[in-house]
Amino acid sequence: MSATPPIALTPYLTDAHNALWAMAERFTAEHIAPGVQYMEASPNQVERSIPQLFAQQGWFGVTIPIRYGGMGAGHVAKTVLIHRTGVVSAAAAAILQASLIPVGAIQNWGTADQKQEWLPQVADGSLLPSIAVTEPDAGGHIGGMETVAERRGKDWVINGIKAHIGNSHITRVHVVVARTAKPGVTASRALTAFLVEYDRKGVILDPHCAGLGLHGFTAGRLHLDHVRIPAANVLGEVGQGLYVAQSSSILYGRPNLTAVSLGIHEALVKTTADYLSTRPRYDGHLSDHPVVQDRLGAMQARYQTALTTAYSAVHLLDNRAACDSELIGAKHTGHQLAAASAQDAMELHGAYAVNGNSLVQRVFRDCQHTYAPAGTGEFQRIHLANTALGTEPIQWSQHFAAEAAWTQPDPTPA
Repeated sequence: MSATPPIALTPYLTDAHNALWAMAERFTAEHIAPGVQYMEASPNQVERSIPQLFAQQGWFGVTIPIRYGGMGAGHVAKTVLIHRTGVVSAAAAAILQASLIPVGAIQNWGTADQKQEWLPQVADGSLLPSIAVTEPDAGGHIGGMETVAERRGKDWVINGIKAHIGNSHITRVHVVVARTAKPGVTASRALTAFLVEYDRKGVILDPHCAGLGLHGFTAGRLHLDHVRIPAANVLGEVGQGLYVAQSSSILYGRPNLTAVSLGIHEALVKTTADYLSTRPRYDGHLSDHPVVQDRLGAMQARYQTALTTAYSAVHLLDNRAACDSELIGAKHTGHQLAAASAQDAMELHGAYAVNGNSLVQRVFRDCQHTYAPAGTGEFQRIHLANTALGTEPIQWSQHFAAEAAWTQPDPTPA
């Protein structure tokens, strides 16, 4: 880890960002690193102390405006926090990023009353939100959603199952997207988003089940059995659920996962370089051999590409540019390059990588978790093809930038 950002990030980081980088280095070394071994050795345990530490730092409020108690620091700052955390623990970074996606949904689609009620609680860490869109059968096909919400007098009643909900077991309110129109209505008008408190009658959470990696992070399954909520809990307008899900995924989900991939990638390069430079071979070390240097050099080249791609995209977002394609491309590139380096790292470590509980093995497993969320590689490439063809749908980065310009200007990034 380095207290000084790479020189390649100079165009994207302010002095405040550099200070945040150094602070995140100190914090993760002191508070996150000591707990990594326990998390890895206890995959069936939900990690609860780390989110409390993030809450004490105010990191869940990094993008929340100052008037709601947040840092008002923007997306580059958010990327710094997730990236630096991810180098130490991808699971901890996943915890941080997962609750920042529904924050975007509430900020961009909430009423004045909803923002005033929920955002200060998120900012001070007393309440963490989740976003519940994916379903067991439909997966990422939002139009195939089967969860249904029906109007009953002044209330709504929701029935269905949601899966792969980040921070499911530590959240206190779920942003649930459900079908509110009859079958046959296009998804752009058929879905609605709702704020569903975790303790409402009929909200049932399956027990935590450990994943391949990200031990300590929970991404569980939620059952909604005749859950009744008031009309005041509709997020956005009735029929705007697809837009709530899409915009939150593009503006928050993709850059957040890009930052997790970046932390993983940096850890892979550093771990492999350290191993090769200390592993004896003949009269020197493995790192002395050109064939090995070629593999390590390829890893470093991929990391440098991923680094600048990630930060340039969120820099554009903070500067209110139309950058949906760049955010999508950064997520795709970040995972693809990290996955290639993860394979190289495993092979360069040889038998050491697969025997025992090596660090490179942990990071390799963690890397697999950044592929599917917010859309698989194929899904990202379809979006990018639309960019190439000039047939992109709504530019959410542009839409909310234009709105923010006259309704709620962001404070100077901290």
